[in-house]
Amino acid sequence: MLASGLLLVALLACLTVMALLSVWRQRKIWGKLPPGPTPLPFLGNYLQLNTEQMYNSLMKISERYGPVFTVHLGPRRVVVLCGYDAVKEALVDQAEEFSGRGEQATFDWLFKGYGVAFSNGERAKQLRRFSITTLRDFGVGKRGIEERIQEEAGFLIEAFRATRGALVDPTFFLSRAFCNVISTVAFGDRFHYENKELLSLLGMMKGSLEFTATSAGQLYEMFYSVMKHLPGPQQQAFKELQGLEDFIAKKVEHNQRTLDPNSPRDFIDSFLIRMQEEKKNPNTEFCMKNLVLTTLNLFFAGTETVSTTLRYGFLLLMKYPDVEAKVHEEIARVIGKNRQPKFEDRAKMPYTEAVIHEIQRFINLSPMGLAHRVTKDTKFRDFFLPKGTEVFPMLGSVLRDPKFFSNPRDFNPQHFLDEKGQFKKSDAFVPFSIGKRSCLGEGLARMELFLFLTTILQNFRFQSPQSPEDIDVSPMHVGLSTIPRNYTMSFLPR
Repeated sequence: MLASGLLLVALLACLTVMALLSVWRQRKIWGKLPPGPTPLPFLGNYLQLNTEQMYNSLMKISERYGPVFTVHLGPRRVVVLCGYDAVKEALVDQAEEFSGRGEQATFDWLFKGYGVAFSNGERAKQLRRFSITTLRDFGVGKRGIEERIQEEAGFLIEAFRATRGALVDPTFFLSRAFCNVISTVAFGDRFHYENKELLSLLGMMKGSLEFTATSAGQLYEMFYSVMKHLPGPQQQAFKELQGLEDFIAKKVEHNQRTLDPNSPRDFIDSFLIRMQEEKKNPNTEFCMKNLVLTTLNLFFAGTETVSTTLRYGFLLLMKYPDVEAKVHEEIARVIGKNRQPKFEDRAKMPYTEAVIHEIQRFINLSPMGLAHRVTKDTKFRDFFLPKGTEVFPMLGSVLRDPKFFSNPRDFNPQHFLDEKGQFKKSDAFVPFSIGKRSCLGEGLARMELFLFLTTILQNFRFQSPQSPEDIDVSPMHVGLSTIPRNYTMSFLPR
């Protein structure tokens, strides 16, 4: 009895020593991380953060700890990078080390490491390479997609004309149009604007994205291990994401039944053909799960990001009617009324190009960027980031870096114009991020924003029920993305 008691004591002592050594080693490793506020167990720095203003909360911490600091979002330990220099050093100068994808808890509930946007390692590289090549094959960045955008812009003009100058919310007008552009690439066809399934899909995308920008969404990012099991708005977001996956899965099933390997019709067909080619490869990344979720990545991002940008842009042009008037003047001078705008017109329209860039800069659509992760033990500046460390590249802090933009909190197209009125590029223009995980649809988005905006302004002038000074251009929510306030407007024929 005594012997067994001594054995138990010795075992407990041994385990205690091992635990203390483990803690000591961890403290030694994590002690080389950037400085930051002291966290509480499990809660982390939650009490020092405002989940309704997460971006501003993190920027406030940076005022004390500098452009590179560590913060604990609940149990999640994250290194935050602020300003152009820090973000560029990580994502460009040390691109490979910072090329991993961090957690996006709401979307991870569905994606679980699959699909081009939320995967890591060799899977991410293969899916990104395939996606870029296939998008190019279906005309993205070429004349083919430009004609498709022009055609869709024509449908949108007719829809706005049918409102006969009445006050309308432009949200679903815009999302339907942008959704149809990416749909022709992903599915080989467009939706009719009154299609009930389309409106349901757009509602799911809008709802799930807006959840990630709310206080509840930011709380879920911190405490998802517990909250995913509890009732709350996150459960509705999960239903919406599941509905989107189910829709894509049905599209894939249809394509499987009607596939002609010699004549791919769309992105899904091309992926299915690649799956057949690699069916004997036991390590292939071209499987059904990656097909469905990569297609969903393209469909979601190709709809919500650009439509939200233009919706916010309309609000800004009504707030600043002098800016809208100058764009009208440039359109009239360069394009006129009798032909559709072309992407090549952009080179002769520096003011319009500056306005589009300033809209993207000002609205700060993805203020914290998508979370990255270091792929191996990494020395960054004077710090040590162990493999797997999550990193937030604060894109908003780059877009508002005072070293590049004279009045970063003001909407002013002069930020992108030189003293001669010519368009001026800026290294700090990073709405699509930079480095190895930058947005693969950047070229398509740029073309869409120019062609849709110029076509709409060629045909209409905007009118708000409020006077310009009363229009509130501050965002409704700021989280994973920035969501503009709801508003109505009139499209008055020119």
